[in-house]
Amino acid sequence: MEQQYIVSARKYRPDRFDSMVGQEALTHTLKIAILSNKMAHAYLFCGPRGVGKTTAARVLAKTINCTNRAADGEACNECESCRAFNGQRSMNVYELDAASNNSVDDIRQLISEVNIPPAIGKYKVYIIDEVHMLSQAAFNAFLKTLEEPPEHVIFILATTEKHKILPTILSRCQIFDFRRITVSDIANHLAYVAASENIDAESEALNVIAEKADGGMRDALSLFDRIAGYCEGKLTYAQTIESLNILDYTYYFRIVQLLLTGDYVSLLLLLDELLSKGFDGQLILSGLSTFMRDLMVMQHPGTEHLLEKPQEVTMRYKETAAACPAAFLYRAISLLTECDLNYRQSSNKRLHVELCLMRLASIYNTELNMLPESGSLPTPTVHAPGVTTATAPQVSPSAPIQSPTPVQTQTLATATQTPPRTSASINTIASSPAPSKPSPNPMPRSSSTRYSGRLSLTGLRAEKEEAVRKEREATPQVAEMHEPVTVDRMQELWLQFARHKVNPEHQLLIRAMEQIFPQLEATEQGYPQMKVILPNQDIQNRLEEYTGHLLFFMRTKLHNSDLILHIEVDQTLTDKMPITAKEKMEFLSEKFKPFAQLCEGLNLQPY
Repeated sequence: MEQQYIVSARKYRPDRFDSMVGQEALTHTLKIAILSNKMAHAYLFCGPRGVGKTTAARVLAKTINCTNRAADGEACNECESCRAFNGQRSMNVYELDAASNNSVDDIRQLISEVNIPPAIGKYKVYIIDEVHMLSQAAFNAFLKTLEEPPEHVIFILATTEKHKILPTILSRCQIFDFRRITVSDIANHLAYVAASENIDAESEALNVIAEKADGGMRDALSLFDRIAGYCEGKLTYAQTIESLNILDYTYYFRIVQLLLTGDYVSLLLLLDELLSKGFDGQLILSGLSTFMRDLMVMQHPGTEHLLEKPQEVTMRYKETAAACPAAFLYRAISLLTECDLNYRQSSNKRLHVELCLMRLASIYNTELNMLPESGSLPTPTVHAPGVTTATAPQVSPSAPIQSPTPVQTQTLATATQTPPRTSASINTIASSPAPSKPSPNPMPRSSSTRYSGRLSLTGLRAEKEEAVRKEREATPQVAEMHEPVTVDRMQELWLQFARHKVNPEHQLLIRAMEQIFPQLEATEQGYPQMKVILPNQDIQNRLEEYTGHLLFFMRTKLHNSDLILHIEVDQTLTDKMPITAKEKMEFLSEKFKPFAQLCEGLNLQPY
């Protein structure tokens, strides 16, 4: 008679604590409790699917009833109780699937049987799987018996959703949290199974299966059976990725190589190849983001162990990571994460992925080449109390200027053709245009000038303008960058600067910046201009104290060294602003009718 086929998850199911994979600390605790005869009356095994909760419950039930246990606390598998359990005819172990037997009547029937002592062995063990599926009434009926069961009864509850169990149930149980099994542990166990089945399996193939299983041994064994069914005794890496429809990491190595060279044409062709093979665009984005993370992990010796890959693959990761600056990987991960989040809202998903890849290709060649050779970020230097700026490297006039990269969001567009940018033309742009209303010339002051005890408005104004001039001169030059500027991002950074960079003592300026947002315009030369219209001269004077710091902050965050800041005052609002008491009273009376009625009723007159 032909022998019936048994899947590997059942055939190689552990029957001893030592044969359980990835739960060494938990099984050691249970064996110590058995050897010291300190068994609890109720256990709760929690954890993800396929990590060994039910298996551990069965091994525990068999071991505590073994009449000839070994010195290390393992069952002998030879006594009558062990043979009855292995032959699935033990009368001391009862398993209840709470997913299909979740009513109060099922629990009442179980309770009525707990008082009957075991026929063989010391304990009757009740294993309730998926216990979170019990109804509210069933939980309530189970409380008293679970708290004070007979001495010969042990309850073992298993669940994948601990948060759905009543706190009154949790407080009556010893809780054991099973962890996900590591990739290396799963791969080693799969190698043992493959050797037992006379299958020649490549280590890379087993590692791919272990990663796909996501910490579950049962899932890993199921995937192994699926691939081994047609491998004809040799399980290869190519067969594995083809069967599981996995995006091979060799594609990611090719993508990173093209990103470092800026070859976006080959990138688009490679993307078309992946899409034609049926891979989803979001899968490509998330996989590339994970790959970038792995490269960043490999750049530091202290984090290399976080990459769970075979030795030969790890060396390839290390070589590629050495060629990638940390700043490039950080920017790439941020951009890929943002693109992944916006993927589902995109109407043209392919174009969304293509734009993301082209932006990635521009990072290394347009931004990172401007950094120092060490790849470090700009070094902060203090130019004035409370104002921190950064020193960026200057761009050589002979350095080639890269063209702007395309973006999907709303960008600055000009009706005229933008002239070609050069280092000379960029350096001639004013960091901040003069206000629309010219200010008086400052009075020169010498150290020998004598002053009276009165305050001089002219002198104060001159000091103020001199401080603003020095602040503008102290504004550091930003490395040449030409990323398109979006209105939403610019206004978001404007609000961020107001709340975190402006001195908290300047509340009037902070409130004004929170209510007045800059607009994005284009100059005649085609450069982006951030135009701010303020209601009065006082707020303009206060904002001009931060002009240099604000402009450097916006240029750095927006990655555009051409950005111009233009500040002006709305004269229509200034002319209408009430000054005298009579003007203020008339203004409030026109704006608030109850105030006008109150003044008329009380016959109030401005003083």
